[in-house]
Amino acid sequence: MKPKRPLQRELPPLCSQLNADDGIDPREFFRSGGSRKKSGRKTLQLCSQVRDALSYLLAGDGNDDLLALFDVADVRPAPDESQLLVIVRPAVQPDRMIDPSEVGDRLRAASVRLRAGVAEAITRKRVPKLLFQVDVGPATEGTA
Repeated sequence: MKPKRPLQRELPPLCSQLNADDGIDPREFFRSGGSRKKSGRKTLQLCSQVRDALSYLLAGDGNDDLLALFDVADVRPAPDESQLLVIVRPAVQPDRMIDPSEVGDRLRAASVRLRAGVAEAITRKRVPKLLFQVDVGPATEGTA
């Protein structure tokens, strides 16, 4: 058998001009959006599970009467499922003015216990870090 000889025809140039995206790794170029992981169905499912667990923990907490007045309004990924933003609102219209910084301090003090309760309620290898935001606006119907 004869050895193959290279073709003698001239190859076209690789590119006619350089662009801004030349030399960029295609895995980085075609990756979508700024966060590491997309907020997909599983992330939203995790947020729902954490919301249910925290609502139960805040309502059944006999240690702090102020936190028992609050309900979990929403849980969102911040920026992904490794950290979750928990927004709490008063469950009923309070009879006195509530200081949001005091509620925030009490939530941060109770965050270890709340995170342990979330760990029992969900089945994940790592429990997400909980960040709290207090909304002391008037309670509206349908925000459960």
